[in-house]
Amino acid sequence: MKLLLLNPNTSTPVTQLMTEVGQRAAAPGTELIPCTAARGVPYIATRTEAQIGGAIVLEMLAEQHRKVDAAIIAAFGDPGLFAARETFDIPVIGLAEAAMLSACMAGRRFAIVTFAQALGPWYEECVRDHGLRERCAGIRMLDTPFQAISDVGGEKEDVLVELAQRAIIEDEADVLIFAGAPLSGLAERVADRIPVPVVDQVVAAVKQAEAVVALRLRKATAGTFRRPAAKPTIGLADALAARLERRDS
Repeated sequence: MKLLLLNPNTSTPVTQLMTEVGQRAAAPGTELIPCTAARGVPYIATRTEAQIGGAIVLEMLAEQHRKVDAAIIAAFGDPGLFAARETFDIPVIGLAEAAMLSACMAGRRFAIVTFAQALGPWYEECVRDHGLRERCAGIRMLDTPFQAISDVGGEKEDVLVELAQRAIIEDEADVLIFAGAPLSGLAERVADRIPVPVVDQVVAAVKQAEAVVALRLRKATAGTFRRPAAKPTIGLADALAARLERRDS
């Protein structure tokens, strides 16, 4: 099984971190294929950046979807997820959706802990869009600067753990999610310091991708996620234009 680990951010070290975390959790025979955006921002943190990242996701998937069994959009917040499921035939898994649904299987309500204040509004809307507002106990965010995006999990580990502990006590969270691609792997390191289950976003996405591939679900030909009818385009990336114009069938 080949899973595309698609990072719509431009940080190659973060892609490498997620690949290492995900590959350790993958079943024998599952290979993660990392792919990093060639343009955009180092990490998506706002609605504007998410819109840009979602378009880049579609471009990257148009180039890679025939080479893999499933794809993971490896940015918490799931930019472009619903559009990708509509446009492509392979299963597409979102980092945030996978983590939150996994957390729902481990407790009544989950809390999200992340590394930047700017992420809060976007993550709140992500929770809502996935229909999980009632299952979310709250979102806790760091309010201090960090040195490097690729090492924020290590640099701010103690503060992130403190935020998690506050979410458990003050927000009555039953499960914890450390959210944001740069925090991948943190759950494993600090699990013994947090008295509730901690879900790693990448591990959840990899295991759910494996499960969905094994289910052999057909691509919808009716309903809201059926592939759109062909439409002419101007100026789009060649592979994406071919997909939208149905020249790749």
